[in-house]
Formats: sequence, C-alpha cells, structure tokens
Amino acid sequence: MKTPTRKQIILIIAGILIVAVVVYGFFPGAVTVETATVQSDSLQVTVEEEGKTQVKEHYTLSSPVTAYIRRIDLNEGASVEAGDPVAQLEPPRSTILDSRSRAEAGARVEAAEASLEEAETRAEQAARERDRVARLAEGGSATQRQLENARAEAARATSALNAARADLASARAALQSTGSASGSQSAAYVLRAPVSGSVLTIHHKSEGPVNAGEPLMEIGNTDSLEVRVNLLSEDAVRIARGMRVVLEQWGGEMPLEASVTRVERQGEVEVSALGVEEQRVEVIAELESPSEKWNRLGSGYRVLARFIIWEGENVLQVPTSALFRVEEGWAVFVVQGGEAVRRTVEVGRQTGLSAQVLGGLSEGDEVIVHPGSDIEEGVEVESI
Repeated sequence: MKTPTRKQIILIIAGILIVAVVVYGFFPGAVTVETATVQSDSLQVTVEEEGKTQVKEHYTLSSPVTAYIRRIDLNEGASVEAGDPVAQLEPPRSTILDSRSRAEAGARVEAAEASLEEAETRAEQAARERDRVARLAEGGSATQRQLENARAEAARATSALNAARADLASARAALQSTGSASGSQSAAYVLRAPVSGSVLTIHHKSEGPVNAGEPLMEIGNTDSLEVRVNLLSEDAVRIARGMRVVLEQWGGEMPLEASVTRVERQGEVEVSALGVEEQRVEVIAELESPSEKWNRLGSGYRVLARFIIWEGENVLQVPTSALFRVEEGWAVFVVQGGEAVRRTVEVGRQTGLSAQVLGGLSEGDEVIVHPGSDIEEGVEVESI
C-alpha cells in the first residue's frame, strides 16, 4: 500500500476540519434569555381606582318658602360659623300670604322643635352611653368593638341633632316670612349657617325669586373629609370595613393614610370611556393622616386610592412574567448549569408584577422571564 505523502495528509486534515466546522454550524447555539432572581421582599395585593374627596357632613341650605332672595355677598370657599347670616329672603313680590299659610308654618316650627328636642335627648343618651362603655372598656368589661359602636352611635346622634337644628331654622324662616308678608316688602328674613365650615357651592348668588325647597348654597366642614371611590363590583367584594387605604397623586409630596368605613350594598351601572357598561359600587374611606398633612385638600378633589387587600414582609416572590401554566398548576424555567430546567412551583397571592412562592423555588434561584416557544427542558441558555 502506497504511503500518503505529506501534502495529502495536510489536505485530508484540512478537509476533516472543514467538515467539522460545517457540522458544528448546524448545531443549535445557546438561546439568549432575560432572567430574574427569586428573592424575599415585602408584597402587597392592592386594588387601585381614582376617587374624590367629600366633606363628611354636607349641608344644603334651601329656601324654606317661595320668596325673593337678595344677592348673596359670600363667595365659594368663604369660612362661616354656626349662626352666621348667609342669605336674606324677602316675601315674594306678587304673593300675599294668608292666615292658613301662617298657621301651617307655625305647625312646622312646632314639629321641628319637637324633633330637635327628641334629637337632643338621643344625643345626650348616646353621649352618656359612649362614656359608660369607655369606662367599661378601660376596666376590661367591654370590648373594643362595643366601644367603637357606641362612638359611632354618638356621632350619628350628633349629626341628627345638627340636621334637626337646620330643620328648625328653616321652619322658623317660613314662619317669620309669613308673618311679614302683609307688611313692608323690604322686610327680610336672614338665613343662618346651620354649622361651622366653608361655603362649598352657591347655587343662587344673584337677587331674584326662588321656590320653596330650591337649593341656595352648600356648607360643609372641609377639615373633616372622606374619600368616595367607585369600584368594580368584582373588586368591591374584596373590600372590608377597616381595610387600609393609601391615597396617592393628590398633589402632596407624601401619600396619605385612610381606612374603609363603608361599602355600599347597592351597585350602579356606569358606562366607561370606551362605552362599556360596568357595575360599580361606592366605597367610602376616612382620612387618618394628621390634618396638617392634607389641610389644602378640599371637597371634590381627585385622589388615587390604593386599597391594601393583603400585605406581608419577607415574602418569597417571583416575577409573574416567569410563570406559565402546566396542566392545572404553574411552572417556571430555572437556569442551572447554563441550561433551562423546568420546575413546578406552588403560587400564593399574586399582584400585577410579582407572585408569592409557597414551594418549588428557593431564594437566589435564577428564573427565565417571558419564556418563548424556543425554551424547552435542557436547552442551553445564556443570560443577557
């Protein structure tokens, strides 16, 4: 057999190398992937929605009778004290009130006085009951819930008392108006502020005739605000009384703290900006941050309410973008030794970006986020 020459040996080796390079070129290379590290951190499950502020006790001052109102000198935002004159009414220019109207007005005053007396009695009883429960709570004979209920009942009784005072003021205005209707047309009755606060809205500022029951202005205490938020009904069922609320994007530097006081039981249909009908439920939250932090807020101001459904510290979590469905569970691809390894995981609570890991992963594991169809078990991967 003829021995190959040196030139032939070199050509053979070169050919083998060329074939090896071509064959190697057809082998799949490492897939470039984006990864994230499994870590423990705080986690919050929230529901976010825009809301607006509103005074807790909102009073609409209306004309008690058909009358002629003088121009209101106050402006919106002006501060008033309980009893301050806010509007002046005169008898209608072309109406003569008879004795029957006068008698009816007197009857309304008597009814309002009786209602006020009853409201005062209830307010006193509620205050005594609140103080009694407070003393029992200090000695451990009453629960905190009983104390909160007693305080709430006392607050409701106080609101009812203020409303009764406003009703009596309106009824007396009607009586004095009827009493002056047959006299000089310049005789005026002064409507006074039922409570201390600010003028929120003036519905009828100019001089002119007004009908009985026509709103003239709205008065409320802007130092006592609550937040009203319309949530989707599917989110509202997750909200409970006392739940923590964080108010953001209200114009201040720091978020404000609030808590849920009431979830309405009646939903309403609203049409979204896209023309979709949505079932909405109103949720009311009370501000808990010190008033000096939000003293520039007024009624009707926009806020972004974030309801804290659940929160935890040192929660092992993984990005939701790394999760994918397998049968009836969840799985991720973990990078081990430069390869993608599929691992089934047990997931707990989820937010939009992160999910709580109950099992299947350990802190420090590197997972692939947004795994594509080219990622399979054992595929060689390379992190970005």
